Amino acid sequence: MDLRVIENLETELSIEVQGEDHTFMNVLKGALLEVEGVTTATYDMNPEQSGGQTDPVVTLKTDGSIDPLDALEAGAAGVKTKTGAFVDAFESAA
Repeated sequence: MDLRVIENLETELSIEVQGEDHTFMNVLKGALLEVEGVTTATYDMNPEQSGGQTDPVVTLKTDGSIDPLDALEAGAAGVKTKTGAFVDAFESAA
């Protein structure tokens, strides 16, 4: 997965996530919203000002109690944890 930082401010971060679609982006957005200190997490698949860019851009804002990059890391860890729990539950059911 390739990431490109578009904007990195004190309480806001925008990153392009190359090669992903709504499936992953919805999961990531949900995980980011569960991180304490994250006030907003959204993504856009084709921003108007992009000139036709189709890779999704995730934007998150924090209340200042957590660095946006740390929040992204925590959100990604949340996705990994939930995915592992799903795999374990699936294997137990089989």
